[in-house]
Amino acid sequence: MTAGSGLLHIEAPPEHLVMSGGLFHGLQLWVNLPARDKMMAPRYQDIRGGSVQLLTTPDGGALLRVIAGELDGHQGPGITHTPITMIHATLAPGAELTLPWREDFNGLAYVLAGRGSVGAERRPVHMGQTAVFGAGSSLTVRADEKQDSHTPDLEVVLLGGQPIREPMAHYGPFVMNTKDELMQAFEDFQKGRLGTVPAVHGMTEGGPQG
Repeated sequence: MTAGSGLLHIEAPPEHLVMSGGLFHGLQLWVNLPARDKMMAPRYQDIRGGSVQLLTTPDGGALLRVIAGELDGHQGPGITHTPITMIHATLAPGAELTLPWREDFNGLAYVLAGRGSVGAERRPVHMGQTAVFGAGSSLTVRADEKQDSHTPDLEVVLLGGQPIREPMAHYGPFVMNTKDELMQAFEDFQKGRLGTVPAVHGMTEGGPQG
């Protein structure tokens, strides 16, 4: 979702999950827009599981889902306004994954579930933790041989991008470059100038169509 000049939205699980119960895991990632694109028209991308690029390591120990950006020539469906790469990786116990990474990108690993280690120093990480990689041309993640009983694999989101290096001002849900722009954003909201995301994007009461 590209907020641009302002977008009203709400994230909610499918109605059938609300009615029947169950676990719902959501991950919200905010990627800043360059100043030149801050006021562009809002846009929404509906990316389903079947449209992501699926890759595996040669030994089959890891499954990679390329959601946005590019990995070693494989392009994900997500479109961003500055270069980024976002991958959801599942590593079997004991598996190791080393990915080529652009040297002009920063790099992060967020652990959704499980236990493992990152980097050449094998720094330990576990569910809910974020690791920040230093400069280099690759990212390395390893899954511990023994995982928690309720988590069979290490689930990790690997992401990074080209730093924008511009001033940032934020308050509440708004992220701009200056305080004056923040004040304008609140005024736009109060006067109903923001765009909206339609309530339904291919969803039915039973879940997504297709």
